[in-house]
This record gives sequence, C-alpha cells and structure tokens, in this order.
Amino acid sequence: MAREPRPKQGTTVVVRNNDINRAWRKLKRILQDEGVMQEIRDRKHYVKPSEKRAKAKAAGRKRWLKKKSQIDNQ
Repeated sequence: MAREPRPKQGTTVVVRNNDINRAWRKLKRILQDEGVMQEIRDRKHYVKPSEKRAKAKAAGRKRWLKKKSQIDNQ
C-alpha cells in the first residue's frame, strides 16, 4: 500500500479574458510581497559577511542622519 504523492502546490494566478499582462503584473506583485524577488537578487552574487555588516552599518547611519536632520529642521 504505497502512498500517492502529494500534489505540489505553488503560487498560481488565474488568467481571465486572455489578459496575460494583468496576470503577469499580479504574479510579479505576489512574488514581490513574498520576498522571492529580493531573495533572487540576494543570491545572485555571494556577499562576504564583512560586506553585509558594513552595508548594514552604513544603512543605519543613513537612517540616523536622516532622522537627526528631520528633528533639527523642526
């Protein structure tokens, strides 16, 4: 008594009225919301841990300076 394999489930988009462009935009939006596009971009090239830390530190500094300038302008 072998089990039947489970059907694979993935992201699906229904194409209505042969409107491929709308379905394509909807699929891209779904993938963007799930973070798939960012994951693909991140895995495209290897980034050393030191580079990740430097980038995160620079982003934090940029956020901090932006917040500081907003407070100073008030």
